[in-house]
Amino acid sequence: MTTTHLSLTALPGLPDVIAGDDIGSLLLGALDQAGLGLQAGDVLAIAQKIVSKAEGRLVDLADVEPGEYAARLAEQVGKDPRLMELILRESEEVSRLRPGVVIVRHRLGFTSANAGIDRSNVGPDGEERVLLLPLDPDASARHIRETIAAARGVDVGVVITDSHGRPFRLGTVGVAIGVAGLPALWDRRGEIDRYGYRLQHTDVGVADEIAAAAGLLMGQAAEGLPAVLLRGLRLPPADGRATDLVRPKDLDLYR
Repeated sequence: MTTTHLSLTALPGLPDVIAGDDIGSLLLGALDQAGLGLQAGDVLAIAQKIVSKAEGRLVDLADVEPGEYAARLAEQVGKDPRLMELILRESEEVSRLRPGVVIVRHRLGFTSANAGIDRSNVGPDGEERVLLLPLDPDASARHIRETIAAARGVDVGVVITDSHGRPFRLGTVGVAIGVAGLPALWDRRGEIDRYGYRLQHTDVGVADEIAAAAGLLMGQAAEGLPAVLLRGLRLPPADGRATDLVRPKDLDLYR
């Protein structure tokens, strides 16, 4: 499974995505425009924002009526009560609060700031509109993979990425919130290292590593490059899910 060369290519020419767009078809158009074919084993990393936009996850804050609990928390942390209401709707529980910061366990299982709700790159009136994460990013990744396979007859991996902060580390980094056609978590326990030691605890977050690598090209501001083609990975055959990466509550030592 070893590879000594990996290429990453950001796909230019993707249009601004609106509700109802088919992401798989848009990606194929961008690949054709760039003169790029697809090969078995290729992986497409796709920014969550365009998937959410296509799936109609844009919300106008003017349409949100905050409840009493949301209003109380919003006052405590200094956030818009309407935004706080959406954070609570998208979350299972509140993990941490401080002025300007709300950390929650998202309904998808992972822990993140503001339930992944974003105001950046959502449109010219972004101050009053926010973007929620896809309802089921793993299903979104499967649909994109199936669209591409049906059109080109090639099986590719798909990773839907988002930017998360990390405990004890500064800076955001790309992580996988949707996966199809590749292992999300590569269990290497039992393998032998170069000196004969049998690995005991080595689970590799492959999908997160892909998301982080793609983030180097996607950027965080006005780059306008929400999709990256990765070629050269040698991964074991598997069809994982991003949910495979979520640490179970009973193994979370930081709760």
